[in-house]
Amino acid sequence: MLFERPVPGDLATLVHVRFATRTTAADGGSDDGDAHRDEFRDLVRSADLVCASLVTASRDKPHPRWFVGTGKLDELASVLASTASTLVVFNHELTPAQQRNLEERLECRVMTRTELILHIFADRARTHEGILQVQLAQLTHAQTRLIRGWTHLDRQTGVGGAGGRGAGGRIGGGAQRGAGETQLEMDQRMLAVRVRQVRTRLERVRKRRAQSRRRRMRSRIPTIALAGYTNAGKSTLFNALTGSRAPAENRLFATLDPTTRRLEDTARDVVVSDTVGFIRDLPVTLVEAFKATLEEVAEADLVLHVIDAWAEDAESLRDEVIAVLAEIGAASIPTLEVWNKIDRLPPGAAPWIASGNLTRVAASALTGAGLDELREAIWSRLGLDTVTARVRVPAGEGALRAWLYRNGEVEGETVDAEGTMTVAVRLDRARLDAAGLGHLASP
Repeated sequence: MLFERPVPGDLATLVHVRFATRTTAADGGSDDGDAHRDEFRDLVRSADLVCASLVTASRDKPHPRWFVGTGKLDELASVLASTASTLVVFNHELTPAQQRNLEERLECRVMTRTELILHIFADRARTHEGILQVQLAQLTHAQTRLIRGWTHLDRQTGVGGAGGRGAGGRIGGGAQRGAGETQLEMDQRMLAVRVRQVRTRLERVRKRRAQSRRRRMRSRIPTIALAGYTNAGKSTLFNALTGSRAPAENRLFATLDPTTRRLEDTARDVVVSDTVGFIRDLPVTLVEAFKATLEEVAEADLVLHVIDAWAEDAESLRDEVIAVLAEIGAASIPTLEVWNKIDRLPPGAAPWIASGNLTRVAASALTGAGLDELREAIWSRLGLDTVTARVRVPAGEGALRAWLYRNGEVEGETVDAEGTMTVAVRLDRARLDAAGLGHLASP
């Protein structure tokens, strides 16, 4: 990490500012009321920090020096003293100057929202690709913080006895100023080199992913990508559909590394990919760094948009994900909404889910409710509707019988006196027709 990371269990004072109007990211980020504030608390808990206090404020726009007003700054200092907090976390972006001013005034570490998310990502990354993506996000973020990072060296005139007012002082002051500029340039150059190295390594990962996708396309293997707001239950649904045991925890960004598995209980090869969850005001650096992973969504045949039906602001979170899907070029991909966690809803609380709806399906990945309907909707959206046919297999056609067992779900078979077998099999209509077996099959 290119900034000091907090220790798990550290006491943190949280700062959330509610602006009168929606502001741009450069002015501190957007504010969506209580939902945004509660999500901020969840992020802090996901970072294994202890919330000692939450300080809220209302402003028309950020203070240019402190982000918050001077009165709120005094209140924040008092809260730090009373709670013994060692860390202040802002639910906003701060300029490098604001962050430095706050640290000097409060005499403790100050973290921004982006740094908090980067800290969580750094803890969760396990695979080579995930670690590279987090490194790129960290480096890209650090590049934006170096602009004023060394301005304290500009004030070091006179250090070493050469800072007088005469010619010697001018020479001494100039030398120190030049050293500061040289250090800044060296750091910028070092970061630029490191960013290029990580991008190159990630590009190799992207190419391998592209090769895997091309192989699946040549083999006509459909791909399903799970997308959705973080903590919507994507990993639990992924495990339910694929029979995997991917980590699934009740916290934000529990899954960071991409995972791909085969869809379970089907004769047809279908690949399912789990991806990183989205969040409000997802930092641009993270979207850029995780582009290789998010390409799995943009290149999928079908996107399962997993939505937490139990969340009070489910529709708002749905819209946030749709915006991110558009940002990564996946807006035109066929999408099936999976309103998950219906086991937490009272009976009849989801009337907007119509029976046989091919755009929205209600399900519970935890209990399995609605998963059969989900699978049927997946087949329909992928054009892989299955049929149950009775295929006549003449005596001596063992290869045909083996093909049926290999490509379909055989429900039973009978043999007549002449040795002709009749195999009751469930398989894709398209595969049955492509194999030229329509004349041998009957309902």
